[in-house]
Amino acid sequence: MQKDDIIETTKSVSGKIIQLTFKQWFHIVESHDYMAGNINNIMETASSPDCIVKGSKGELIALKHYSKTNITEKYCIVVYKENKDGFIITAFFTSEPETIRKRGVIWQK
Repeated sequence: MQKDDIIETTKSVSGKIIQLTFKQWFHIVESHDYMAGNINNIMETASSPDCIVKGSKGELIALKHYSKTNITEKYCIVVYKENKDGFIITAFFTSEPETIRKRGVIWQK
């Protein structure tokens, strides 16, 4: 990962550095165009989630409720890895957090 590829950096609840690269930001807004303009929500969800769910391939999934977004009331979902170079894989909004929560909450605010 090149230093100049990183647009944002934050720390996860476990204190690990989590980075958002241009490549992943492009992936997020290409897959979910309504996420454009929501970079602050994404970084806040990664650093200060309501809960964290275990992913199926070693990733973590952060969930945070927002009573108001650019579309409506939603939960922001951020999928990320915590490793040497922690990074965000993808992010999106959902109205149905239970679908994700039922995978197993491993940390709760």
